[in-house]
Amino acid sequence: MNADTEDRVLRYTLTERIVHWGAALSYLYVLLTGLAFFLPVLWWITGFFGGGPTARFWHPIIGLLFVAAVTWMYAKWRRDMRVTAGDREWNKAILRYIRNEDEHLPPVGRFNTGQKQFFWVMFYGALALLVSGLVLWFTDSLPWNLRWVRYLAILVHVTGFLATVAGFIVHVYMGTAVVTGGFSSVVRGEVSRTWAQTHHRLWLEKVRRSASNPADRGTA
Repeated sequence: MNADTEDRVLRYTLTERIVHWGAALSYLYVLLTGLAFFLPVLWWITGFFGGGPTARFWHPIIGLLFVAAVTWMYAKWRRDMRVTAGDREWNKAILRYIRNEDEHLPPVGRFNTGQKQFFWVMFYGALALLVSGLVLWFTDSLPWNLRWVRYLAILVHVTGFLATVAGFIVHVYMGTAVVTGGFSSVVRGEVSRTWAQTHHRLWLEKVRRSASNPADRGTA
């Protein structure tokens, strides 16, 4: 094993990366088509997805794929996403994170507080979009005396949409423009030990313990 290989740490498995990009691409599809349905001035967007009828047909189906990907990530990462006392300390130093001064932040595990907040916004947002989306998908099946549920579903769907869009924009910006190496980690799956030491010190220490103790492998 050469020195360059030894300096790399596996951050995301191939399966995790596939699911991550599946969630990102499916969300981008429902985001763009949803904007076209919500704002008539943006109806032209549907032209990139086969036209209005085609986009309307695939919008809820692709939405289900997005929810499935988020559900998989919840099952895989929910323990890593728990808020800890260290996260509360990290929150107090959030301005240092915004200024990209990660070396001065409290040490964190596999995910920092911002990533955890984004995860829960997308998880609960996906639930809101799923429930409200099913009502809108099968709204013609509602009894007449329950038609008001449709209007409630529209309100919930729009709220979930706005919340997840805000989180998505911040997540993409932070992962590409602010935290150098964050984007490449979900492409190649590996990061340097220096990067891990700077951004996720507690996680790196856990990886090191796992490497030295085979009985702990699979928990990092």
